[in-house]
Amino acid sequence: MKAGKPEISVTAQQRQRALSCWENEGGSGSSRLRKSSAASEREATVPPLANAELVQLRIRVIALENLVIALLAESPDRRLDIAREMASYISPRPGFTPHRLTTRAAAQMIHLVERAGLFRVDGTTS
Repeated sequence: MKAGKPEISVTAQQRQRALSCWENEGGSGSSRLRKSSAASEREATVPPLANAELVQLRIRVIALENLVIALLAESPDRRLDIAREMASYISPRPGFTPHRLTTRAAAQMIHLVERAGLFRVDGTTS
């Protein structure tokens, strides 16, 4: 057995755990049905975001997207492959109803990797 083999399975397990919270994103699973009424009441009392807060969130998202692109542009090919693989984890699973937000999130991840490719310098891979 290769020494690197267990690391791959550990890495895959860590990735799966990190992304497992996205499993039910968009209501694709039944966890929303199991919510307690207290949790539902707490969600109902959250005030809507003000316009200024929404503008700040948009600015931050734009900044983060560009930072991710810059980091991916200097990444080895394996890291780009992992980013694409992570996008497939949030894509709709067989037997689940595709939800527009998760489908768009997966597409956005792929798009970020592709945009990073525009800034890659020959020999960036390692």
